[in-house]
Amino acid sequence: MDYSRRGIEKRRRELHAKMPKLTNMLGAGFYMAAIIVLVAGVLAGAFAGVGIFRGMLATAPDISTIDVRPTGYSSSVYDSEGNQITKLVATNSNRIYQTIDKIPIDMQHAFVAMEDERFYEHNGIDIKGIARAAYIVLSTRDMSQGASTITQQLIKNSVFDKWASGESKFEKIKRKIQEQYLAIQLERQPGMTKDNILELYLNTINLGQNTLGVQAASLRYFGKNASDLDLSEAAVIAAITSNPSRYNPISHPENNTIRRKMVLDKMLEQGYITEQAYSAAIADDPYERIQKVNSQTEQNSINSYFVDAMVQEIMDDFQEKLGYTENQAYNMLYSGGLQIFATQDSSIQKTCDTVTSDPELYPANTEYLLDYRVTGVDKDDNVQNFSSQMMEVYFKDQGRNGYDRLYASEEEARADAEAYKQYIESEGYSVEAETISITPQPQISLTIEDQSTGYVKAVVGGRGKKEASLTLNRATDTVRQPGSTFKIVSTYAPAFDIGAKTLGTVTVDEPFNYANGRPVSNWYSSGYKGPVTLRYAIEQSMNIIAVKTLTDITPQVGFDYLLDFGFTTLVDNEVQSDGTVMSDVQQALALGGITHGVKNYELNAAYATIANGGLYHEPTFYTKILDHDGNVLLDNTGDPGRQVIGEAAAYLCTSAMEDVVTKGTGASVNFGTQKIAGKTGTTTGENDVWFAGYTHYYTCTTWAGYDNNKKMYNKDQQRLARTVWRAVMEPIHEGLPEVDFVKPPDVTTASVCKMTGNLASDFDQAAGTAHSEFYRVDTIPTTVCNGVHSTSYSFVCGVTGQAASETCPYRVAGTPLNAGWCPHSLDATGVQRTDAVPGTATGTTDDAGAAGGGEENGDIGTVDPNVLAALMAQQAAQQAAQQAAQQAVTP
Repeated sequence: MDYSRRGIEKRRRELHAKMPKLTNMLGAGFYMAAIIVLVAGVLAGAFAGVGIFRGMLATAPDISTIDVRPTGYSSSVYDSEGNQITKLVATNSNRIYQTIDKIPIDMQHAFVAMEDERFYEHNGIDIKGIARAAYIVLSTRDMSQGASTITQQLIKNSVFDKWASGESKFEKIKRKIQEQYLAIQLERQPGMTKDNILELYLNTINLGQNTLGVQAASLRYFGKNASDLDLSEAAVIAAITSNPSRYNPISHPENNTIRRKMVLDKMLEQGYITEQAYSAAIADDPYERIQKVNSQTEQNSINSYFVDAMVQEIMDDFQEKLGYTENQAYNMLYSGGLQIFATQDSSIQKTCDTVTSDPELYPANTEYLLDYRVTGVDKDDNVQNFSSQMMEVYFKDQGRNGYDRLYASEEEARADAEAYKQYIESEGYSVEAETISITPQPQISLTIEDQSTGYVKAVVGGRGKKEASLTLNRATDTVRQPGSTFKIVSTYAPAFDIGAKTLGTVTVDEPFNYANGRPVSNWYSSGYKGPVTLRYAIEQSMNIIAVKTLTDITPQVGFDYLLDFGFTTLVDNEVQSDGTVMSDVQQALALGGITHGVKNYELNAAYATIANGGLYHEPTFYTKILDHDGNVLLDNTGDPGRQVIGEAAAYLCTSAMEDVVTKGTGASVNFGTQKIAGKTGTTTGENDVWFAGYTHYYTCTTWAGYDNNKKMYNKDQQRLARTVWRAVMEPIHEGLPEVDFVKPPDVTTASVCKMTGNLASDFDQAAGTAHSEFYRVDTIPTTVCNGVHSTSYSFVCGVTGQAASETCPYRVAGTPLNAGWCPHSLDATGVQRTDAVPGTATGTTDDAGAAGGGEENGDIGTVDPNVLAALMAQQAAQQAAQQAAQQAVTP
């Protein structure tokens, strides 16, 4: 600074000059303006911030409309004894609500210590935690720090459950502010205590493995209720919640171990546990127990055939009886927290599963059926599906003319699947998806029902490992031809019920044609048995007698009864794609010759109706369903049923079917400790074999056959249905007292002639053709036999033309053309008979018809082709001679 006179004067002039004054004034003005703008901006920002904040709060849900109770619960299924057998769970629904008093205090404290240490002190938000999180955000820009309280997490899981990990920073801040606001509001709600909030939280949180809440997690990881967990196990579960994937104790036990120690450390620091408890928990290894439970859980994760059938029935009932859409029915079933009381008897089901999974039950040389499907995409992104049938065509084109997708081993089947896949790829397709199924053959199915209620007690839908839930269930889904099991329900039961026929009715087994001219064939291949009673026709499963009987009562009557028996797969007038009209109202109905076939459990229900005195109960897989609040949704108890046939007709069928088991085609099922009634069934070509039968206690129907409808080629395969029936029913009845079938009061006995079906005369008593038979009281014959049965022996050997006894496999109905007994007619010692041929057939029809073996599958032995040709020639000659004789006497 110049302090001379000249310097001071210069400075004075500068200060009084106009331009500098103006410049300084402007500078000061701009400065003040800048300050004002800055202040205004800050104020505006503050007001804007307040406005935004108020807007966030204004758009938050109204606390009065919020329901923080968890939704989406797994449904529990209980057997007939009240034991839980499975759970039905949809994604985000595996929750089992547990009240706070049933959640161990150590588990409560574990979550509080780890998730919200000031939970019992704050009013919904943790100011200290927020300050800590804010400091971290400002210093590191890391917004992953939470400070969310348990109350906030409950709000997030219940109200903001659709939040996504891809939220913007603004969206995340907005959600956090709204969570905090609602958390405060929630804790102010009347009656809302800290225990209430903690209970809701512990039933809401995601704890991995598709479990929600501590009860579901406890069952999943440790196989026991939450109330039974110790400190070490509680710490495992509390360690999961911050990242259910990373801290999953099954897939990442090493991560959970670290986090679990943190939980225990915090519990110790906060005074929730003692040093002694801490040390014991640290020393424990809960992960071995978890892995053991997990192994068992994975084995049981696939629903049984019974549960599959029950699920389908419930889905149908929800839609038909409650008016639900399919989607609503599914959500209710898998997410509604239902209590489902199944009809299954777990002891019976276990027996069935054990028996049918034993390889020793099945015939040797099991084959394996390959089902292989591929979805391919070509270079132009065109999608092509390749089916198993297309695979068949491919291998046949390769020269394997008899290819039927059956293999001697699973390895061979997989090798061919791989070969076919390589072929598809060589054609320019990339494989996008493939499914492969290899099942042992022949297959089986069975249903067991309590006939008095209609409750299905056990189901087996196939042999071999079940790979998934809701796969093919051969007991409830598949339709197969019923064969001779239909003779009872389509023909004899209706005939007895309407009073048109009786067990003593005599019908002649002889050549007989359908209305279209096609001959009806007997299963015993050759010959006829002449006049027989219907009892004997049932016992020996005679085809011609059954068709004659149905013809007499009309196929329409039989068809109508079948509908009343509960069959849903029959058709009256069904138009095919080619315009052909199919109808099951025809004579072949007597033998089970129908358009589509029947389902095992429906055939079983029909036989159960007969076992139940003619009273039908629709087969059901559950008794009652309760909603999450314990209200009854559906109730199958107390079903009165419907009377399909009278008690008398049912008893007559039962009595005849007892003979099937004691001396007829079903003798091999008789295990000797119970009265059994039943009927065999075999289709033409041996593609399907059945046995449907019952005791006083249960009705069981078994089926066996190839899934691809291949003929069963040996006796063991052809007897498989009977083998399975006895194998399951014998142990099921172990220890049960033998109970006879009850004869109703309107059934009585009468002495009748076996040859005519009329009341027995004195001649019949003397000749031995009289026998006692059961009748409904209003169907007892009124005509007395006159004693005239026949004038000559009525069975002839088709090879020699001589008289034929029951030991001759070539015996046919007719008059002997040559003297004496044929060489095939043997006495009790096995020597050819030389006694005189009786002039009158006074033997019983049962004895006369005994040839042909005791079983329906052709056990009369193999006939030499040359002998068979000679037999046919003899029969043709006899028919020609009879026609010539008739023409000679015709005027």
